[in-house]
Amino acid sequence: MAQPDRRTRSPIVVAVLLAAVAVVLQALLVPLFAAPAANLAPRDLPIAVAGPAPAAEAFAARLAAAQPGAFDLRTLPDPAAGDRALRDREVYGVFVPSPDGLTLHTAPGASPTVATLLTEVARAGGAPVKVVEVVPADPDDPRGTGFAAGFLPLALVSVLAGALLALLAANRPARLAGLVAYGVLAGLAGAAVLQGWLGVLPGDYLSDAATIGLFALATAAMVTGLGALLGRAGIGLGAFLLFLVGNSLGAVAAAPELLPQPWGDLGQWLPVGAGANLLRSAAFFDGAGAGAPLSILAGYAVLGLLLAVIGRAAIAITESAPADTEKNRILSNSVA
Repeated sequence: MAQPDRRTRSPIVVAVLLAAVAVVLQALLVPLFAAPAANLAPRDLPIAVAGPAPAAEAFAARLAAAQPGAFDLRTLPDPAAGDRALRDREVYGVFVPSPDGLTLHTAPGASPTVATLLTEVARAGGAPVKVVEVVPADPDDPRGTGFAAGFLPLALVSVLAGALLALLAANRPARLAGLVAYGVLAGLAGAAVLQGWLGVLPGDYLSDAATIGLFALATAAMVTGLGALLGRAGIGLGAFLLFLVGNSLGAVAAAPELLPQPWGDLGQWLPVGAGANLLRSAAFFDGAGAGAPLSILAGYAVLGLLLAVIGRAAIAITESAPADTEKNRILSNSVA
Protein backbone atom coordinates (compact mmCIF):
# COMPACT_ATOMS: atom_id res chain seq x y z
CA MET A 1 0.00 0.00 0.00
CA ALA A 2 1.41 3.37 -1.00
CA GLN A 3 2.37 5.61 1.91
CA PRO A 4 1.32 9.31 1.83
CA ASP A 5 4.11 11.75 1.01
CA ARG A 6 4.81 13.55 4.28
CA ARG A 7 6.65 16.26 2.34
CA THR A 8 3.39 17.46 0.82
CA ARG A 9 2.59 20.88 2.26
CA SER A 10 -0.81 21.85 3.57
CA PRO A 11 -2.91 23.82 1.06
CA ILE A 12 -3.23 26.55 3.68
CA VAL A 13 0.56 26.82 4.01
CA VAL A 14 0.94 26.98 0.23
CA ALA A 15 -1.69 29.70 0.00
CA VAL A 16 -0.05 31.77 2.73
CA LEU A 17 3.36 31.39 1.07
CA LEU A 18 1.92 32.51 -2.26
CA ALA A 19 0.37 35.54 -0.57
CA ALA A 20 3.71 36.41 1.04
CA VAL A 21 5.52 36.12 -2.30
CA ALA A 22 2.92 38.39 -3.90
CA VAL A 23 3.40 41.01 -1.17
CA VAL A 24 7.19 40.91 -1.60
CA LEU A 25 6.75 41.33 -5.35
CA GLN A 26 4.41 44.25 -4.72
CA ALA A 27 6.92 45.87 -2.38
CA LEU A 28 9.55 45.64 -5.10
CA LEU A 29 7.38 46.82 -7.99
CA VAL A 30 5.80 49.85 -6.33
CA PRO A 31 9.09 51.72 -5.85
CA LEU A 32 10.29 50.51 -9.25
CA PHE A 33 7.47 52.47 -10.88
CA ALA A 34 6.76 55.18 -8.32
CA ALA A 35 10.29 56.30 -7.43
CA PRO A 36 11.29 57.49 -10.93
CA ALA A 37 7.96 59.29 -11.42
CA ALA A 38 8.15 60.93 -7.99
CA ASN A 39 11.68 62.21 -8.59
CA LEU A 40 11.35 63.80 -12.02
CA ALA A 41 13.75 66.72 -12.29
CA PRO A 42 16.27 67.94 -14.86
CA ARG A 43 19.67 66.30 -14.54
CA ASP A 44 22.23 67.51 -17.09
CA LEU A 45 19.37 68.29 -19.46
CA PRO A 46 20.88 69.49 -22.78
CA ILE A 47 19.77 73.05 -23.52
CA ALA A 48 21.32 76.03 -25.28
CA VAL A 49 21.46 79.79 -24.99
CA ALA A 50 21.59 81.59 -28.34
CA GLY A 51 22.79 85.11 -29.02
CA PRO A 52 25.90 87.31 -28.92
CA ALA A 53 28.62 85.74 -26.80
CA PRO A 54 28.67 88.12 -23.81
CA ALA A 55 24.91 88.14 -23.30
CA ALA A 56 24.51 84.39 -23.96
CA GLU A 57 27.33 83.44 -21.61
CA ALA A 58 26.01 85.69 -18.86
CA PHE A 59 22.50 84.21 -19.16
CA ALA A 60 23.91 80.66 -19.17
CA ALA A 61 25.88 81.43 -16.03
CA ARG A 62 22.72 82.66 -14.29
CA LEU A 63 20.85 79.48 -15.27
CA ALA A 64 23.67 77.27 -14.00
CA ALA A 65 23.82 79.16 -10.71
CA ALA A 66 20.05 79.06 -10.22
CA GLN A 67 19.80 75.28 -10.70
CA PRO A 68 23.20 73.61 -10.25
CA GLY A 69 23.50 70.33 -12.13
CA ALA A 70 20.12 70.69 -13.80
CA PHE A 71 21.30 71.68 -17.26
CA ASP A 72 24.03 70.73 -19.71
CA LEU A 73 24.43 74.21 -21.15
CA ARG A 74 25.94 75.33 -24.41
CA THR A 75 25.99 78.67 -26.18
CA LEU A 76 25.16 79.18 -29.84
CA PRO A 77 25.69 82.23 -32.03
CA ASP A 78 22.08 82.90 -33.04
CA PRO A 79 18.50 81.56 -32.88
CA ALA A 80 18.87 79.87 -36.29
CA ALA A 81 21.69 77.72 -34.91
CA GLY A 82 19.51 76.95 -31.91
CA ASP A 83 16.66 75.80 -34.13
CA ARG A 84 19.02 73.51 -36.03
CA ALA A 85 20.18 72.01 -32.75
CA LEU A 86 16.54 71.40 -31.78
CA ARG A 87 15.71 69.71 -35.10
CA ASP A 88 18.83 67.55 -34.82
CA ARG A 89 17.78 66.45 -31.30
CA GLU A 90 20.95 67.90 -29.77
CA VAL A 91 19.08 70.03 -27.22
CA TYR A 92 15.58 70.18 -25.71
CA GLY A 93 15.26 73.96 -25.66
CA VAL A 94 17.00 77.20 -26.60
CA PHE A 95 16.85 80.38 -24.54
CA VAL A 96 17.21 83.54 -26.62
CA PRO A 97 17.81 86.63 -24.41
CA SER A 98 17.56 90.04 -26.05
CA PRO A 99 16.97 93.66 -25.03
CA ASP A 100 13.29 93.16 -25.92
CA GLY A 101 12.89 90.23 -23.53
CA LEU A 102 13.41 86.50 -23.37
CA THR A 103 12.30 84.04 -26.06
CA LEU A 104 12.24 80.29 -25.55
CA HIS A 105 12.43 77.88 -28.49
CA THR A 106 11.21 74.37 -27.62
CA ALA A 107 10.72 70.92 -29.18
CA PRO A 108 7.61 69.36 -27.64
CA GLY A 109 7.98 66.56 -30.19
CA ALA A 110 10.96 65.35 -28.16
CA SER A 111 9.14 65.66 -24.85
CA PRO A 112 6.10 67.80 -24.03
CA THR A 113 7.02 67.37 -20.35
CA VAL A 114 10.43 68.95 -20.86
CA ALA A 115 8.97 71.74 -22.97
CA THR A 116 6.56 72.58 -20.15
CA LEU A 117 9.35 72.44 -17.58
CA LEU A 118 11.56 74.82 -19.58
CA THR A 119 8.64 77.21 -20.04
CA GLU A 120 8.19 77.30 -16.26
CA VAL A 121 11.92 77.97 -15.82
CA ALA A 122 11.81 80.80 -18.36
CA ARG A 123 8.82 82.43 -16.63
CA ALA A 124 10.17 82.01 -13.11
CA GLY A 125 11.28 85.65 -12.99
CA GLY A 126 7.77 86.92 -13.69
CA ALA A 127 8.63 88.70 -16.94
CA PRO A 128 6.67 87.80 -20.09
CA VAL A 129 8.33 85.14 -22.24
CA LYS A 130 7.61 84.36 -25.87
CA VAL A 131 7.57 80.62 -26.59
CA VAL A 132 8.25 79.29 -30.11
CA GLU A 133 7.57 75.61 -30.78
CA VAL A 134 10.17 74.66 -33.37
CA VAL A 135 9.25 70.96 -33.35
CA PRO A 136 5.68 70.83 -32.04
CA ALA A 137 3.89 67.82 -30.66
CA ASP A 138 1.05 66.32 -32.65
CA PRO A 139 -1.88 68.77 -32.57
CA ASP A 140 -4.23 65.96 -31.53
CA ASP A 141 -1.90 65.00 -28.66
CA PRO A 142 -0.32 68.24 -27.41
CA ARG A 143 0.66 66.86 -23.98
CA GLY A 144 2.04 63.59 -25.37
CA THR A 145 -0.25 61.46 -23.22
CA GLY A 146 -1.60 59.53 -26.19
CA PHE A 147 1.90 58.72 -27.41
CA ALA A 148 2.96 57.46 -23.98
CA ALA A 149 -0.25 55.52 -23.34
CA GLY A 150 -0.16 53.97 -26.79
CA PHE A 151 3.34 52.62 -26.26
CA LEU A 152 2.38 50.53 -23.21
CA PRO A 153 0.18 48.02 -25.07
CA LEU A 154 2.81 47.71 -27.81
CA ALA A 155 5.28 46.52 -25.18
CA LEU A 156 2.75 44.32 -23.37
CA VAL A 157 1.53 42.53 -26.49
CA SER A 158 5.10 42.05 -27.75
CA VAL A 159 6.07 40.29 -24.51
CA LEU A 160 2.91 38.18 -24.72
CA ALA A 161 3.59 37.26 -28.35
CA GLY A 162 7.14 36.24 -27.51
CA ALA A 163 5.95 34.09 -24.62
CA LEU A 164 3.31 32.33 -26.72
CA LEU A 165 5.78 31.60 -29.50
CA ALA A 166 8.26 30.18 -26.98
CA LEU A 167 5.58 27.94 -25.48
CA LEU A 168 3.61 26.86 -28.53
CA ALA A 169 5.79 27.05 -31.65
CA ALA A 170 6.65 23.45 -32.49
CA ASN A 171 10.18 23.98 -33.83
CA ARG A 172 12.81 26.57 -34.65
CA PRO A 173 11.55 27.46 -38.17
CA ALA A 174 8.07 27.99 -36.73
CA ARG A 175 9.45 30.31 -34.05
CA LEU A 176 11.38 32.35 -36.60
CA ALA A 177 8.42 32.58 -38.96
CA GLY A 178 6.14 33.64 -36.13
CA LEU A 179 8.55 36.33 -34.90
CA VAL A 180 9.10 37.84 -38.34
CA ALA A 181 5.38 37.77 -39.11
CA TYR A 182 4.59 39.38 -35.77
CA GLY A 183 7.14 42.17 -36.28
CA VAL A 184 5.79 43.05 -39.73
CA LEU A 185 2.12 42.89 -38.77
CA ALA A 186 2.60 44.68 -35.44
CA GLY A 187 4.37 47.54 -37.19
CA LEU A 188 1.73 47.98 -39.86
CA ALA A 189 -1.17 47.69 -37.42
CA GLY A 190 0.42 49.81 -34.69
CA ALA A 191 1.19 52.70 -37.03
CA ALA A 192 -2.29 52.46 -38.56
CA VAL A 193 -3.93 52.75 -35.14
CA LEU A 194 -1.71 55.46 -33.65
CA GLN A 195 -1.51 57.54 -36.80
CA GLY A 196 -4.60 56.82 -38.88
CA TRP A 197 -7.16 56.06 -36.18
CA LEU A 198 -6.11 57.95 -33.05
CA GLY A 199 -4.12 60.66 -34.80
CA VAL A 200 -1.45 60.91 -32.07
CA LEU A 201 1.51 60.09 -34.31
CA PRO A 202 2.69 62.32 -37.18
CA GLY A 203 5.35 61.53 -39.77
CA ASP A 204 5.58 59.07 -42.64
CA TYR A 205 3.42 55.99 -42.17
CA LEU A 206 5.96 53.48 -43.44
CA SER A 207 8.75 54.96 -41.30
CA ASP A 208 6.55 54.81 -38.22
CA ALA A 209 5.46 51.26 -39.09
CA ALA A 210 9.06 50.12 -39.57
CA THR A 211 10.03 51.62 -36.21
CA ILE A 212 7.14 50.00 -34.34
CA GLY A 213 7.79 46.72 -36.14
CA LEU A 214 11.47 46.71 -35.14
CA PHE A 215 10.55 47.43 -31.52
CA ALA A 216 7.92 44.67 -31.54
CA LEU A 217 10.34 42.19 -33.11
CA ALA A 218 13.16 43.08 -30.69
CA THR A 219 10.94 42.63 -27.64
CA ALA A 220 9.16 39.47 -28.77
CA ALA A 221 12.36 37.87 -30.06
CA MET A 222 14.17 38.41 -26.75
CA VAL A 223 11.33 36.81 -24.78
CA THR A 224 11.13 33.89 -27.21
CA GLY A 225 14.90 33.51 -27.26
CA LEU A 226 15.23 33.55 -23.48
CA GLY A 227 12.37 31.08 -23.25
CA ALA A 228 14.00 28.80 -25.79
CA LEU A 229 17.29 28.97 -23.89
CA LEU A 230 16.13 28.86 -20.25
CA GLY A 231 12.59 27.53 -20.36
CA ARG A 232 9.73 29.14 -18.49
CA ALA A 233 12.21 30.91 -16.23
CA GLY A 234 13.56 32.66 -19.32
CA ILE A 235 10.10 33.88 -20.24
CA GLY A 236 9.65 35.26 -16.74
CA LEU A 237 13.05 36.93 -16.87
CA GLY A 238 12.28 38.49 -20.24
CA ALA A 239 8.90 39.79 -19.08
CA PHE A 240 10.42 41.27 -15.92
CA LEU A 241 13.34 43.02 -17.63
CA LEU A 242 11.72 44.11 -20.87
CA PHE A 243 8.26 45.04 -19.63
CA LEU A 244 8.35 45.84 -15.91
CA VAL A 245 11.82 47.34 -15.65
CA GLY A 246 11.71 48.69 -19.21
CA ASN A 247 8.46 50.58 -18.69
CA SER A 248 9.47 52.00 -15.34
CA LEU A 249 12.79 53.33 -16.64
CA GLY A 250 11.88 54.02 -20.27
CA ALA A 251 10.83 57.65 -19.67
CA VAL A 252 8.29 57.36 -22.49
CA ALA A 253 6.18 60.19 -21.06
CA ALA A 254 9.12 62.33 -19.92
CA ALA A 255 12.81 62.22 -20.87
CA PRO A 256 15.71 60.11 -19.61
CA GLU A 257 17.43 63.24 -18.29
CA LEU A 258 14.53 63.79 -15.88
CA LEU A 259 14.98 60.42 -14.14
CA PRO A 260 17.48 59.73 -11.36
CA GLN A 261 20.76 58.52 -12.80
CA PRO A 262 22.02 56.06 -13.81
CA TRP A 263 18.47 54.71 -14.16
CA GLY A 264 17.47 57.18 -16.86
CA ASP A 265 20.43 56.16 -19.02
CA LEU A 266 19.90 52.47 -18.27
CA GLY A 267 16.29 52.71 -19.47
CA GLN A 268 17.47 53.82 -22.90
CA TRP A 269 19.42 50.58 -23.27
CA LEU A 270 16.21 48.55 -22.87
CA PRO A 271 13.76 48.08 -25.77
CA VAL A 272 10.98 50.31 -24.36
CA GLY A 273 13.24 53.33 -23.88
CA ALA A 274 15.07 52.79 -27.17
CA GLY A 275 11.81 52.12 -29.02
CA ALA A 276 10.08 55.27 -27.78
CA ASN A 277 13.19 57.33 -28.53
CA LEU A 278 13.44 55.92 -32.04
CA LEU A 279 9.73 56.46 -32.70
CA ARG A 280 10.02 60.12 -31.70
CA SER A 281 12.95 60.52 -34.09
CA ALA A 282 11.01 58.91 -36.93
CA ALA A 283 7.71 60.68 -36.31
CA PHE A 284 8.81 64.19 -35.33
CA PHE A 285 12.43 64.71 -36.44
CA ASP A 286 12.76 63.02 -39.85
CA GLY A 287 15.11 60.45 -38.38
CA ALA A 288 17.45 62.83 -36.53
CA GLY A 289 19.00 61.21 -33.47
CA ALA A 290 17.92 57.73 -34.56
CA GLY A 291 21.38 56.13 -34.68
CA ALA A 292 21.78 54.95 -31.09
CA PRO A 293 18.24 53.62 -30.46
CA LEU A 294 18.17 51.97 -33.90
CA SER A 295 21.41 50.11 -33.12
CA ILE A 296 20.10 49.03 -29.70
CA LEU A 297 16.83 47.64 -31.05
CA ALA A 298 18.58 45.91 -33.95
CA GLY A 299 20.96 44.32 -31.47
CA TYR A 300 18.09 42.99 -29.35
CA ALA A 301 16.32 41.67 -32.45
CA VAL A 302 19.41 39.84 -33.74
CA LEU A 303 20.28 38.43 -30.32
CA GLY A 304 16.72 37.28 -29.71
CA LEU A 305 16.50 35.55 -33.07
CA LEU A 306 19.84 33.82 -32.48
CA LEU A 307 18.71 32.58 -29.07
CA ALA A 308 15.46 31.35 -30.62
CA VAL A 309 17.51 29.35 -33.13
CA ILE A 310 20.06 27.84 -30.76
CA GLY A 311 17.57 27.21 -27.94
CA ARG A 312 15.79 23.96 -27.41
CA ALA A 313 12.53 22.89 -29.02
CA ALA A 314 9.14 24.07 -27.81
CA ILE A 315 9.00 24.43 -24.02
CA ALA A 316 5.58 22.85 -23.67
CA ILE A 317 6.90 19.68 -25.36
CA THR A 318 10.31 19.38 -23.73
CA GLU A 319 9.16 20.17 -20.20
CA SER A 320 6.33 17.66 -20.43
CA ALA A 321 8.77 14.87 -21.21
CA PRO A 322 9.73 14.13 -17.57
CA ALA A 323 6.09 13.95 -16.58
CA ASP A 324 5.33 11.57 -19.47
CA THR A 325 8.29 9.38 -18.49
CA GLU A 326 7.05 9.18 -14.90
CA LYS A 327 3.55 8.23 -16.10
CA ASN A 328 4.98 5.47 -18.28
CA ARG A 329 7.02 4.15 -15.33
CA ILE A 330 3.95 4.01 -13.09
CA LEU A 331 1.92 2.22 -15.77
CA SER A 332 4.71 -0.30 -16.29
CA ASN A 333 4.89 -1.03 -12.57
CA SER A 334 1.14 -1.46 -12.42
CA VAL A 335 1.14 -3.96 -15.26
CA ALA A 336 4.04 -5.84 -13.69
